[in-house]
Amino acid sequence: MNALTEPQHFPLYPATAPFRTERLQVSGGHDLHFEECRSTVGKPVVVLPGGPGAGAAPVMRRFHDPKLYRIVLFDQRSCRRSLTHASIENNTTWDLVADIEALRGHLDIESWQVFGGSWGSALALAYAQTQPDRVRELILLGIFLMRRSELDWFYRDGCNWLFPEAFAEFTRAIPETERGDMIGAYYKRLTSSDKDLRLAAALRVVSDAGHAMTQPGIVHAPIAATRMYAGD
Repeated sequence: MNALTEPQHFPLYPATAPFRTERLQVSGGHDLHFEECRSTVGKPVVVLPGGPGAGAAPVMRRFHDPKLYRIVLFDQRSCRRSLTHASIENNTTWDLVADIEALRGHLDIESWQVFGGSWGSALALAYAQTQPDRVRELILLGIFLMRRSELDWFYRDGCNWLFPEAFAEFTRAIPETERGDMIGAYYKRLTSSDKDLRLAAALRVVSDAGHAMTQPGIVHAPIAATRMYAGD
């Protein structure tokens, strides 16, 4: 789930370009894309994207005052510009937590603000629990903790009451015998050796998520997640 997309109903700080864009090799054969924006002496903050799979979007540079903050963003393992692309090998929550800490050490930051939305809020909390001395403060929005109750609401019974047409389309591609476990059914298709089947499943997943997250005045563009799932 990705809460960090372009909001139109409240103002953000002006768009800014990164002054540093690099890669960082981490464990398990993965290579992270990361960037820093504006003040090199400002208060450090790491902004965690949603998804999983959404990656760092330009709008995420605009939640903090660039005159006051050293803004750090990165694409999580196998997302967007990070490599190995679209891999689920060595790609667990705790691998991602270790990546945040590796990036902090690489940038020689003693401690920082951790800012995350949706899936990023769950990751931020996991990091804070693991590295409490490295977290100055937490800012969380669109909180989604990946609890079974939340997943069941989203993929079984709850979201379907709000968006019945979209949910009907989401389930239509799955045989009735598999609809008791929609996550398992889509996982099987998203990890299929058939690229066309992976892409079709990915498009349905992000379309369903987009309907659930769309509110008036908010534009969501989950194309990165589609590419991740499809393996493009």
